[in-house]
Amino acid sequence: MAIPRTLEDLGRLIEAEIETDLVSWSVEKGELSLIVERPAIARVLTYLRDSETFQFSQLMDVCGVDYLGRHPRFDVVYHLLSLVRNWRLRIKVQVEEGMPVPSVTSVYNCANWWEREVFDLYGIPFEDHPDLRRILTDYGFEGHPLRKDFPLTGYVEVRYDEEQKRVVYEPVKLPQAFRTFDFESPWEGMETAVKASAVKEES
Repeated sequence: MAIPRTLEDLGRLIEAEIETDLVSWSVEKGELSLIVERPAIARVLTYLRDSETFQFSQLMDVCGVDYLGRHPRFDVVYHLLSLVRNWRLRIKVQVEEGMPVPSVTSVYNCANWWEREVFDLYGIPFEDHPDLRRILTDYGFEGHPLRKDFPLTGYVEVRYDEEQKRVVYEPVKLPQAFRTFDFESPWEGMETAVKASAVKEES
C-alpha cells in the first residue's frame, strides 16, 4: 500500500480502511481530525496502532471538551503519534451526558490516568476501565470542575479545623468588606471627577 504524502491522502486512506466506524474527517490548520462512532473507538485505535501503514504506536493524550448547549454535549479527544511516519492524528468521540465511552486502556495502557482525569473533570464514564475513580479532586468532591455549568466558586470550601483535627467542608462564603469611594483612586470615579472639574471651569 502506498504511503500517503498529504494529510488529505491520509484522511482518505483511513476513511477507506475503517469505513462505517468513521463519522467524518477534516483537515484544519494543518491537522487531521477524525470523528468516529463511540462504540468503535477501541477497535479503531487498535487498527491504527497495529497497521503497518499507519503505526500510530503512541497515545499522547486523552482529554474532554464541553460544548454546553450542543447535542451531544461532550467530545472525548485522543491524540495519536506515529514515530515511524512522523504523523499526528486527532480522533474525537461525541457523547451525551451520562453516556459511557469504551475504555482504551487495553489498547494503550497510558490511557488509564487520562481517562480517570476526563471522568473526574467532566463526569464522562468509561466502560471496562480497571480503576475508574477521581484522580485530581477529593473523593468527596461535588460536581465536575471543567464543565461549563460548574460555578466558579465551586459548591464547598475546604479548611483545616484545629478543634476537630481534620479537614472539613463548608458552604462557600464570599464576604466583602464595606468600601467607600472618595474618588481619589486613579481607577474609580474618574468620570465623575472630570465632570465636576468641567462644571467648575464653566462657572
